[in-house]
Amino acid sequence: MNSTSGASQSIDCIDTLIVGAGALGLACAARLARGGQSLMIVEAERQIGSHTSSRNSEVIHAGLYYPPGSLKAELCLEGRERLYRWCATHRVPHRRIGKLLVAVEDAERERLAGLEANARACGVTDLEPVDGQRLQALEPAVRGVAALLSPNTGIIDSHQYLQSLLAHAQSQGAELALDTRVTHLEPAADGWFAEGLSAGEPFTLKARQVINAGGLFAVRLAERTEGLAARHVPRLHLCQGRYFSYTGRSPFGHLIYPMPEANTAGLGVHATLDLAGQLRFGPDVRYLDVIDYRVDEVLREPFAQAIGRYFPGLDPARLAPGYSGIRPKLSGPGEPAADFLIQTPATHGLPGLVNLFGIESPGLTASLAIAERVAQAL
Repeated sequence: MNSTSGASQSIDCIDTLIVGAGALGLACAARLARGGQSLMIVEAERQIGSHTSSRNSEVIHAGLYYPPGSLKAELCLEGRERLYRWCATHRVPHRRIGKLLVAVEDAERERLAGLEANARACGVTDLEPVDGQRLQALEPAVRGVAALLSPNTGIIDSHQYLQSLLAHAQSQGAELALDTRVTHLEPAADGWFAEGLSAGEPFTLKARQVINAGGLFAVRLAERTEGLAARHVPRLHLCQGRYFSYTGRSPFGHLIYPMPEANTAGLGVHATLDLAGQLRFGPDVRYLDVIDYRVDEVLREPFAQAIGRYFPGLDPARLAPGYSGIRPKLSGPGEPAADFLIQTPATHGLPGLVNLFGIESPGLTASLAIAERVAQAL
């Protein structure tokens, strides 16, 4: 087995196997790894965080949009505070930059008030109402009649965050095997047999407990898990979000979000900044049948129309195709947004197995809180 820390096929039994080295798998590894116990993370790609965890807005969300009482709402708030503490302790680059949620015209004031009420119901109490005059003072380039300022929204270097989780787990004895895909799980008397391919070679290992944190591929592994009833395997919906970068100096000092679009799976094409000050716009919403990360140049015009509503000074020529990510959604087009699904032995009845399904936004923000729930379940 190809491992960054010397694992080999001679390993026949370990305490914990984590499938997937994205933010969730690595957060679980950082939480569960400890001296005296063996833990292995296996990742199908040749580097960590190759999919959803590194193809997003890199925003630390404040928890404004989610249904009160949902796992998304609860774990976003808990995860936000855990994440800020982690970044400070482990020197992960981040900044509490703040976000402005903008009502562009008077007809949107009611929706803005509704979002404020929803946020308060979720436990977010630090939002500041902003009138049109103050909005212009804060962000002269933004068009709007009112806004909400979320001071605890931030940005993070997601790649450095993933590396910090891995480093912490490895310091506690965890091992990482790249280019290693688990294709089948079978329950054993005191654990699980995992079969798959590592660098093209077949392998089998035994683990006392397994965490399926496969992200876009978690459902596929669940379908190949012996003993897991079909009713416990949700349907996956691939939902692409594309981004455009904006060349030159950013006119914004905050993240700028319009009102969420009605009857879509996203929050509208918003403006985010990375830690180097690079401005980017996105994501949009596009359901797919297969994973596709392409960003077509022809999207410049519809992106410019969406952005121009709140940024009238936009120069479309400065928009350039950036990158895209795929959300592992459990809801399809036109359906109400589904919650996170943290599936434990209490749900499916299989000891030592946790499945993580539908962990889309705010999954990065919530990752440490989700890891804590997994640890409690096991």
